[in-house]
Amino acid sequence: MAHFAKLNSENIVIHVSVVDNWNTVDGSGNESEEVGIAYLKSIHGADTNWKQTSYNSNIRKNYAGIEYTYDEQRDAFIAPKPYASWVLNETTCRYEAPVAEPNDDKSYIWNEETTSWVTVE
Repeated sequence: MAHFAKLNSENIVIHVSVVDNWNTVDGSGNESEEVGIAYLKSIHGADTNWKQTSYNSNIRKNYAGIEYTYDEQRDAFIAPKPYASWVLNETTCRYEAPVAEPNDDKSYIWNEETTSWVTVE
């Protein structure tokens, strides 16, 4: 199965579809994003915009989710920024806290007001 993200005019993911492998292979039997997109456009309309995505992040850095943005320059799906203080990691295209989460046996949540990790009781 292949997965494709439907984008709106601002490159925001509005839907993710699963497409059977038979609808993504070219005449030589190779998987083709273009073939999958053509299939989806035949169902959803020629004016729709699709990009392939992957659960194992082999394509476009991250698996696309609703409200993710497709960044053309990075060729990556990027989740919405969770907190104002977090910064985008250019390699992974994931937002990271400005302070590393402690690596111990405790559970933590982010506190944006103090820009720190707080222990969950």
